[in-house]
Amino acid sequence: MKLAVVGGGSTYTPELIDGFARLRDTLPITELVLVDPAADRLDLVGGLARRIFAKLGHDGRITTTTDLDAAVEGADAVLLQLRVGGQAARNQDETWPLECGCVGQETTGAGGLAKALRTVPVVLDIAERVRRANPDAWIIDFTNPVGIVTRALLRAGHKAVGLCNVAIGFQRKFAKLLDVAPSEVHLDHVGLNHLTWETGVRLGGPDGEDVLPRLLAEHGDTIAADLHLPRPVVDRLGVVPSYYLRYYYAHDEVVEELRTKPSRAAEVAAMEKELLEMYGDPALDEKPALLGKRGGAFYSEAAVDLAASLLGGAGSAYQVVNTLNAGTLPFLPDDAVIETQAAVGPGGAVPLPVAPVDPLYAGLIANVTAYEDLALDAALRGGRERVFKALLAHPLVGQYAYAEQLTDRLIAHNREHLAWA
Repeated sequence: MKLAVVGGGSTYTPELIDGFARLRDTLPITELVLVDPAADRLDLVGGLARRIFAKLGHDGRITTTTDLDAAVEGADAVLLQLRVGGQAARNQDETWPLECGCVGQETTGAGGLAKALRTVPVVLDIAERVRRANPDAWIIDFTNPVGIVTRALLRAGHKAVGLCNVAIGFQRKFAKLLDVAPSEVHLDHVGLNHLTWETGVRLGGPDGEDVLPRLLAEHGDTIAADLHLPRPVVDRLGVVPSYYLRYYYAHDEVVEELRTKPSRAAEVAAMEKELLEMYGDPALDEKPALLGKRGGAFYSEAAVDLAASLLGGAGSAYQVVNTLNAGTLPFLPDDAVIETQAAVGPGGAVPLPVAPVDPLYAGLIANVTAYEDLALDAALRGGRERVFKALLAHPLVGQYAYAEQLTDRLIAHNREHLAWA
């Protein structure tokens, strides 16, 4: 079994390698190719990756290359974890929206749109090259904004599934609070990527007992603290929102916070520099503790589980993924991409039935889906007017004066990445 990781020079990659090594019975990889245009980073990450495999007794072969076509040739699955423009572009996404009084964040709002515009054309080019190399290969997208990128891939006819670590993070946290194995926790997870709610927490499977009320009653303070939301807000909702919902539920508060501290991109850039120095140490043969602060917790477990299921291996039958709505949420178009529990196998991901969604959440889901329609149109066809309309439609922007200012700033900061600008 051959897997290729596009963006293999990322400091995330040792987390993925650790999962591949530990879970080799679930996903028996024989060849792993890390591909990245940054050869210097590849050398450091690739060296550590081989040492991790050796320490944990995995006999798979790890190679590195800057040649995408060579990397994906004959690959059974290709994982996408790229960042067009690097941390420098992310830093811009997180700062210029604040100048207009809007949230600066790399996956949602104006910053998220900028990332989508930079990313979608690059990902589609990669996907076409994967299809030429092996039309049966699965593409697993971890590249943000996952919902929009996955929708672009599916619209173009690629075999693709989107993946995010939010759900598996909740699963692990709830399992710990309940003192059960993570495999025993099944989430009623509904919404869009980075716009989701846990409306039920079931033990044993989709039809198991819903223990969410007990979780909120006994551990509400802990859950609310993790979300950075007041406990009474979580109690009134009666569900567990993704921590990304704070950008919506406490927008102005978050803007003021972001204005008073360094951007997350600046923090990550400093962390990445330190991590790369560590990766260059020939004595290091495990992922360093610092990587846990980098983000992407449990990414490796989720990626292994998904790849194994898609390739006919021992992955879980049910997983939270980003895939076509296909009637699951009746208030959305069939070709919208939702994030939900799905039955996953070699034929792809089929969403499980979802109970009727409370209008409190359905309205926001529909609104952001409409924004994603416009965002994808802007990413595919370009043009200032399309960018403006996408921003005007986003609930974190929503005012024409803000949309005008943000459009100008977005284009100015991303001109080198926008072929039409």
